[in-house]
Amino acid sequence: MITLTALAWVPPFAQGLVRDLRVRWALEEAGVPYGVRLLDAADQSSAEYRRLQPFGQVPALCDGDIELFESGAIVLHIGARSEVLLPTDPDQRTRAVTWLLAALNTVEVPVQQLAAIDLFHATKEWSRQRRPEVEASVRNRLADLEAWLGDRDYLEQRFTAGDLMMTSVLRILRHTDIVARMPTLAAYQARCEARPAFQKALADQMAAFAATEAEREQRGAA
Repeated sequence: MITLTALAWVPPFAQGLVRDLRVRWALEEAGVPYGVRLLDAADQSSAEYRRLQPFGQVPALCDGDIELFESGAIVLHIGARSEVLLPTDPDQRTRAVTWLLAALNTVEVPVQQLAAIDLFHATKEWSRQRRPEVEASVRNRLADLEAWLGDRDYLEQRFTAGDLMMTSVLRILRHTDIVARMPTLAAYQARCEARPAFQKALADQMAAFAATEAEREQRGAA
């Protein structure tokens, strides 16, 4: 069985955004059974885990003898066995991969920069000076994305791994109203998040965090 590594707990601002959610979603879309290994900080820094994930991050995945890290690589691996995620038609398949890479390389880079400023450096003078430029970069990227979508439901003819990854990136902006002010993009994100596979993946990630919080409270009360 596939084993996915995920974090046992993160602060509330990050819950629902940790990148194992992307893999959970892909596995749910593909209908592939899997187990989850929950990690704490000590696990992440252990030599054992660093042999699986050199940077100590999540997610990582073990699929038999195959060991993978990086959410994009893992989603592509899962997609190879799922026509839902990667169409069998070669041209459509290539387009789906292209959009997955665009989400990670073209859209997520400025989005993550803005999130880092807002969530980790908001009180610093350099961040206040830098933020308008970064936000403008995000808005420009998303305007291009919204123009591409037009009246499409998805980035191509139907939902693929490209939509999964793009929606995951858009979710990083949930602390802002940027997507909400772009009706086409907001509707697209909502459409993807309404998929049962996403809802199941999100619920499972949040349940793990809640279980860890409950366990900590019990230990504190003991």
